[in-house]
Amino acid sequence: MKVYERLQAYFILLKQDLPTLMTAIITVLALTVLFFYIIKFLAENNAKPMIAVFIFVIIIAGGISLFNETTGGILFLICLASVVLMVVVLYAIEIKSVIWQRNNMKLVDVKYENIYDAEKVDKCVNEIIKALQDMSKNDVGAIIVLSSGNVPTQILDSGVKMDSDISSALIESVFFPKTPLHDGAMIINGMKIVASGCFLPLSQNINIPKDLGTRHRAGLGITETIDVASIIVSEETGIITVARAGKFTRYADTETLKKILNKYYWQEINSTKK
Repeated sequence: MKVYERLQAYFILLKQDLPTLMTAIITVLALTVLFFYIIKFLAENNAKPMIAVFIFVIIIAGGISLFNETTGGILFLICLASVVLMVVVLYAIEIKSVIWQRNNMKLVDVKYENIYDAEKVDKCVNEIIKALQDMSKNDVGAIIVLSSGNVPTQILDSGVKMDSDISSALIESVFFPKTPLHDGAMIINGMKIVASGCFLPLSQNINIPKDLGTRHRAGLGITETIDVASIIVSEETGIITVARAGKFTRYADTETLKKILNKYYWQEINSTKK
């Protein structure tokens, strides 16, 4: 049967059979939504070649299904499943990031006027820098995550909730060797230490230098999936490293830390004002 005749017969069937018509409408809508979100996701991740491949495969598979009356539908579904699986495998980290950001949790709900001012920001910045420098001098390992209330609850629940004011003494005591929480990460949100001893997802980046261990992989891994910055102190060398958006900045000195922390706090202030 010719393609035109098959389409004509199918449309006649749709007019006469309401369940078939409803099934066809739901199928078209579901595929449209699926295609839209796949293309949108690829576009947001600068994967234009993948968009072209995806559209090409769908068109070819759809064309074949029109000419092959017996196995065309199955072939189309196999092609669609293969493309979706390929996207999932190639963009696993980006997909995880989207899922986690959709399920984020606002850790504090306070007004800007009640919590932020220049003096308090400077105090927090200085306390964090003092703790980092002291730990660096003494080769004490640490991970501090600067969040915006967007750390998933499963990470927070893996540690101990604190809701404490920021102080260098408290930070250093948490990471003091052999204390219960020293191996995990500390989560800071604004003016508060919200949790410590938290377990972070490890980066799967194979290009991380061999001399960087699990602590650095954890500090980098969370920045690959969530819009946060992490500051890592090496237990072996005392070197301070900053991770942001899946990239390292090593040998962070006082000025670098001040710049990063001030940027974090004033971005927090601006977002809280909105």
